[in-house]
Amino acid sequence: MTTDEPQGEKLPLGALLALAMTGFICIVTETLPAGLLPQIGSGLGISASLAGQMVTVYALGSLLAAIPLTIATQSWRRRTVLMLTIVGFLVFNSITAFSSNYGLTLVARFFAGVSAGLAWSLIAGYARRMVAPHMQGRALAVAMVGTPIALSLGVPLGTWLGGFMGWRMAFGLMSGLTLALIVWVLIKVPDYPGQTSSQRLPLREVFFTPGVRSVLGVVFTWMLAHNILYTYVAPFISEAGLSSRVDLVLLVFGAAALAGIWLTGRLVDRHLRSTVLISLATFAAVSLFLGVFSGSALAIYAGVFIWGLTFGGAATLLQTALADAAGKGADVALSMNVVVWNSAIAGGGLLGGVVLGQWGVRAFPSLLVALLLISLAIAVRARPHGFPQGHRRAAQVVVGH
Repeated sequence: MTTDEPQGEKLPLGALLALAMTGFICIVTETLPAGLLPQIGSGLGISASLAGQMVTVYALGSLLAAIPLTIATQSWRRRTVLMLTIVGFLVFNSITAFSSNYGLTLVARFFAGVSAGLAWSLIAGYARRMVAPHMQGRALAVAMVGTPIALSLGVPLGTWLGGFMGWRMAFGLMSGLTLALIVWVLIKVPDYPGQTSSQRLPLREVFFTPGVRSVLGVVFTWMLAHNILYTYVAPFISEAGLSSRVDLVLLVFGAAALAGIWLTGRLVDRHLRSTVLISLATFAAVSLFLGVFSGSALAIYAGVFIWGLTFGGAATLLQTALADAAGKGADVALSMNVVVWNSAIAGGGLLGGVVLGQWGVRAFPSLLVALLLISLAIAVRARPHGFPQGHRRAAQVVVGH
């Protein structure tokens, strides 16, 4: 199927869910080793800490590749680029499944991360392009639905699969899902032309487009706060006696995040700014709540649920705001988003680790609130461009990036 225009007034669910499946595979591929470290270490004859570097090099591949590959493939037809990323997952997950050499496994993981970096740069723009401007927020919400599912299920799913069928078969199963996705994309996802030379904007110009830096600033501070808590959720909930229930806590988070995506899909096109501000303020409030009632299991579950609600729609809200602000430079701006988002993931692990070692988990709420207040201040000040008031205006949106 080849087309240059959005199709009708209905959401093309088959195509959007294929993009959601792509995002699901991106995240599960990234997090799968975390639940399999002892088995991978035993299988490759290395320590669990060395096996953990499979996650590190994946993130590094995404960070390094997102912007240059997005710029290099701007003129390519969109489905060709999407297929390239999916085939990348097929090839590199298969190599990981069969490799008995640690070095080769790391190389495969790095290039799987490269595939993910390009995929994340592509998905949002692709979803927006399938529909009319006033439906773009809802379309992106559907395309992002795989993210909270993968975040809540990725590690426990990997752990279960590793025990059930072995870690190699777990990666083999990911390759099998990717094969099915290739067929799905070919049948359901429309193709679009890339940008002509006159449409393409240089990286510097996109970065200095009004609103772009503000949105990226919110992305970094919001996701830094989120990842500090998400990465160290196990020690954080231990005071409430939930050390052995991390999987259940993350399941509550994931269920709430799914609800958050649904809610965001209803609000993003009409109330993007207010939804961002309310999400940030609520996350700040719930961070304080979790700090005050850190010893109560019931309070932890309630707080985690509200946190999940605020996080579920974050990717939709922020990528919509970023693409709106960037206009013709949306794909390049979204590749910057991949770099900033992954930097926040890495930063959350590093900063959270330092704070945990120096002051313990009781320092987390204050740190989270400080970061979220900075994020809120940036969003409030970005009213003219980054997070404008009222309905998203069709004139702001350039369909055809």
